Amino acid sequence: MPMKTNRNPKTARPRATTPIAARVTIPAMLAALTAIGAVIAIPLPGGAVPFTLQVFFVLLAGAVAGPTDGATSMLVYLALGTAGIPVFSMMTAGPGVLLGPRGGYLMAFPVAALVTGVLAGPRSGAGVLRTVLAMLLGLASIYALGAIWLCRVTGKSPGAALAVGVVPFIPLDVAKALAAAVIASKRKGWRGSGSSR
Repeated sequence: MPMKTNRNPKTARPRATTPIAARVTIPAMLAALTAIGAVIAIPLPGGAVPFTLQVFFVLLAGAVAGPTDGATSMLVYLALGTAGIPVFSMMTAGPGVLLGPRGGYLMAFPVAALVTGVLAGPRSGAGVLRTVLAMLLGLASIYALGAIWLCRVTGKSPGAALAVGVVPFIPLDVAKALAAAVIASKRKGWRGSGSSR
């Protein structure tokens, strides 16, 4: 008679996360983190755009998840907010936020994650220096689209839009980009079949 093999369910190896599950879970998690980053919102004097931690998670999304999943996570975030879930800064939601002064910055989130992911995604082989450069370029895309939209919505001149919507944020945003670059450079746990190119 063949010997029976005792299989203890407690010692069975856990099933590995499937690529499909990872492709769903990672964007959802990054969208949730971006929403958490919006909870801390500090309005600046004379400005229509508050200070938040969102930029940190936007840039991190592209670097740790790649351009496709990173941009997808930001599209999910925007979809949630547009649908009425208060995930935008100052617990706001709805299409009116995207059409308001902050809209350009928000709509730039997928672009920034895409740029960062292309240059410093999990499969790019980017080191810390290249990752920092990618983060700064992603940040620049947020500033550019945000300032252009701010001009259009408020009627401000380009100089005035930069003065209230870009310049005050540069020191802290650069610090956030550097922190995100350091974390992304140690992203070994994110690499795998679930990370997009």
